[in-house]
Amino acid sequence: MLNDIRYEYFESVDSTNDRIKSRAHEEESQGLVISAGQQTAGKGRIGRKWESPSHDSIATSILLRPEEIKLDSIPTITVVAAMAVRDALYRIYGLDGQIKWPNDIVLGGKKICGILTEMEMKDNKVWFVVVGIGVNVHNRSFPEDIAFKATSVDLELEKVGGGQGHREELTKEIWNSFKKYYNIFIETQDMTGLKEEYEKHLANRGNRVRIEDRENSYEAVALGINDKGELIVEVDSEERIIRTGEVSVRGIYGYV
Repeated sequence: MLNDIRYEYFESVDSTNDRIKSRAHEEESQGLVISAGQQTAGKGRIGRKWESPSHDSIATSILLRPEEIKLDSIPTITVVAAMAVRDALYRIYGLDGQIKWPNDIVLGGKKICGILTEMEMKDNKVWFVVVGIGVNVHNRSFPEDIAFKATSVDLELEKVGGGQGHREELTKEIWNSFKKYYNIFIETQDMTGLKEEYEKHLANRGNRVRIEDRENSYEAVALGINDKGELIVEVDSEERIIRTGEVSVRGIYGYV
């Protein structure tokens, strides 16, 4: 179970995930959160780069040391983290985001959050897990290649009457929500206790999507998730299971 959360903040780091991994190697205990005003080498899923402009966005990571966890349960932690970000945005700002499977939070059809989960093994067991979360808060512009699909807390608040996000407040609310969801997850090491809530906010559910991997792509209908947090899709009247980390899921007529 995740009980105590301890916070450390740095003006600039290469990567909050890498900083956590370094501390994990020094036998730091579970619950350490490292956040930064800027990342110079932030990472996203499938080897992508995650932009973290100075003091515009949240860059934060947590150290977990789950005991006797099954290896195939690790990817589900990313799904749990997505629920935490969505919950925190709603609780603080009333921004009712959806989850684009597995872990993108979308508002108005655009992405506001990125999540990367990494782990290391020791003696054939999971030694530690790092969950990194990036959230666009004050960002008003984005690199050309992602501008069509990116948004921020401030941009979304402008649509509903104004206001500004607060990076420290949101960071702490995210990890408080994560602790709540993670402790439900860790009891069963699957989505049994969270599946219903996750699917309630699943943007892809019931929609046609494009499944893309390195070799081919095809269209399917997203049905929901299973207890492992894997996406269930229907192709030619047959169900298939899509696993996190293997593919990208795109909307047919847009990002979602």
